[in-house]
Amino acid sequence: MIVYLHGFRSSPASRKATMLRDALTARGRADEYRCPALVPSPARAVDQVLQVVANEVPERLALIGSSLGGYYATWLAERLGCRAALLNPAIRPQDDLARFLGEQPVYFSDATIEFRREYLGELDDIDTPTISRPERYFLLAATGDTVIDYRAMVHKYAGARQRIIAGGDHELSDFAQYLDEVLAFCDGQRVGN
Repeated sequence: MIVYLHGFRSSPASRKATMLRDALTARGRADEYRCPALVPSPARAVDQVLQVVANEVPERLALIGSSLGGYYATWLAERLGCRAALLNPAIRPQDDLARFLGEQPVYFSDATIEFRREYLGELDDIDTPTISRPERYFLLAATGDTVIDYRAMVHKYAGARQRIIAGGDHELSDFAQYLDEVLAFCDGQRVGN
């Protein structure tokens, strides 16, 4: 099973989520893909994912997390012992999201969410400053990301497989170019550095 965890104010209708769904469907693997619509509460969001993967064995499970979803994927992978591909993952979102308190629009949707102050504490509760087994991680980081400093990502995931993209942006607009490499990692295949 491959579970995609979208970022803050994003949704299962995001560009990367759609690309992943379509790629796996084209390969006859649609039943292996999950992308829950994560609720704004970090504590409840990770519980959602734990429920989705409750019957999966770690060796057959891979998480793909984008931005805040990468923060969640790191915490979950440490607890579950599965692989995680991280796409410009958030490093300390509790330091950045305080300016987004209140009602926020959801990208790729007409919906809104309410981001509450207590959610910052929930982010602290699932903070994972270091990873225990770097070989379980694949980092895809863009040097042109203006939201998260790629150097912080490289440092946190030291020893993990890493693909550093010269330039690029936070959204990873060129994700299609790296999709096969991400899926190969999720399937347990060796990917280059």
